[in-house]
Amino acid sequence: MKLASLKAERDGHLVVVSTDLGRMARAGHIAPNLQAALDDWENAAPALQALADQLNAGEIEGEAFDEGACAAPLPRAYQWADGSAYVNHVELVRKARGAEMPESFWTDPLMYQGGSDAFLGPRDDIPMADEAWGIDFEGEIAVITGDVPMGASPEAAAAGIRLLMLVNDVSLRNLIPAELGKGFGFFQSKPSSAFSPVCVTPDELGDAWRDGKLHLPLLSTLNGALFGKPDAGVDMTFDFPTLVAHAAKTRPLGAGAIVGSGTVSNKLDGGPGKPVADGGVGYSCIAEIRMIEKIENGEMATPFMKFGDTIRIEMTDAAGQSIFGAIEQTVVRYEPEA
Repeated sequence: MKLASLKAERDGHLVVVSTDLGRMARAGHIAPNLQAALDDWENAAPALQALADQLNAGEIEGEAFDEGACAAPLPRAYQWADGSAYVNHVELVRKARGAEMPESFWTDPLMYQGGSDAFLGPRDDIPMADEAWGIDFEGEIAVITGDVPMGASPEAAAAGIRLLMLVNDVSLRNLIPAELGKGFGFFQSKPSSAFSPVCVTPDELGDAWRDGKLHLPLLSTLNGALFGKPDAGVDMTFDFPTLVAHAAKTRPLGAGAIVGSGTVSNKLDGGPGKPVADGGVGYSCIAEIRMIEKIENGEMATPFMKFGDTIRIEMTDAAGQSIFGAIEQTVVRYEPEA
């Protein structure tokens, strides 16, 4: 089934969305919001599935579904832990800032704890005070979990995965080196992330969801031009059960915890990928193409995002049907409230 949160109050109003994203049915009689549904998943999930079945079968008319009316599926969450499962991406962005990559990164996942109190909706602008911060998008996949006990094995963690969605993990590249140089992790360089209009249960993905990975291309379009289409199931060093188990190693995860994959990134013949225009699958962030440019030409040419730039992130099934709806955001100058 597919679920979304209409913008309303702090936590949104829960709706069930048809498979083709054309219709929706309000689900407030089952749970007022997605967090409440996750807290009572054993009872809520069957009732939501029954409503989804009725909607998809045409037994209830529902209402037209508007992706622009959506908040993030979880407008705020108790936990947002973003991994970096595509080690090719880690290697490239570290090279871009002159940092070597330890061998342990291939065996021990990277993960940071992001701010989860103010997520952006899928069509919300990206407000930034300064273009000089190096504004970048990052196309990712994320899972939402149920309760996962501390010390859970990857197998147990897999059983705790409830939903999947897309992410734009906005990064401020020019703030990252100095912040990480303090030895205390990301904070200002990782502003509010945005999520797809819809989140889906794993069974909705069919054969594309296997081995704890989502095997479909992630499409990133920057200012109307296809920027990247890497396959999320390729070159993913750590699968989602491994990432969730890593997050739960020393503490439990509560229902509604979000765990991200990190930027989706593919290699090409064992080396860095190529832009779409050159026959490659491109990239899910600007930092990667800048690093390729530096390797090949000695200098970075592609600029980071400017005010007015628009990024669209989406994933389609084999028939070309959008699965999660689209994240589509424009960078705007932040104007503080008077």
